Amino acid sequence: TQTSPRRFILLGLSNVLHLQIICFMMFLVMYLMTLLGNVLVIIVVRINSKLQTPMYFFLTNLSVLDICFSSTIVPRLLINTLSRDRSISLLGCALQMYFHLSSGVTECVILAVMAYDRYVAICLPLWYMTIMSRTVCAYVAIGSWGSCLINAVIHVGLAFRLPFCRSHHVNHFFCELPPFFRMSCKDPWLNELLNLIAAFILAVAAFSLILISYIQIISTILKISSSKGRQKTFSTLVSIYYGTIMSLYLRPHSASSPEVDKAVSLIYTAVTPKKKKK
Repeated sequence: TQTSPRRFILLGLSNVLHLQIICFMMFLVMYLMTLLGNVLVIIVVRINSKLQTPMYFFLTNLSVLDICFSSTIVPRLLINTLSRDRSISLLGCALQMYFHLSSGVTECVILAVMAYDRYVAICLPLWYMTIMSRTVCAYVAIGSWGSCLINAVIHVGLAFRLPFCRSHHVNHFFCELPPFFRMSCKDPWLNELLNLIAAFILAVAAFSLILISYIQIISTILKISSSKGRQKTFSTLVSIYYGTIMSLYLRPHSASSPEVDKAVSLIYTAVTPKKKKK
């Protein structure tokens, strides 16, 4: 029977008490560090007139996205870790899925824009102020946020049109698209197709722009070992971040595993550090 549940049950990470306590403390510390670090970045950039540059403008955007991204998932995760009632309302689940998807994808795009900004600054310094003018930066930021917000509306709207007749228990620690595809008694081929297209266009294209930008940067400053080391570190972290996202969204739900999906999601939502440029 096709049903439209009013509440879903998030199964979480573990039912073992001592593991729940360890997870709670670990996630709480990481969440507080994320909030503190990003708030400090925003404050410092706002009060320091010397930091009113395109790089720090996008860094502020990235900090806001980090706060939104973490706050969408971690507080609910902390509550569910120690609570017996792991239910979440239909609206709460939809909002969590929407803000997680929109902020996560926007972060991918902003990271790519920041890499391109560094490419222009290092490889095309004479053209920097023309290419990365305030007007251009504002339009790029608005376009990034707007397109990703619209993208999230489409995916979440289609996800909640699926009939959930198999179960209302979400085998995950937050409301994410892949578990909902598995819960549906209808073949979610359209959802998967649009998900695949969006992931390829946004995640793969953004990662490719980062990769090309840093190849050009490294080739320009190859003799400066310290700078090369910094680029390598950042590229490694970005590769982990994009790699986990693409491995989760660029495959059919029939080839996925709930436990593997939870581990992958944990890496890019709570564990993977977002390297900030200095």
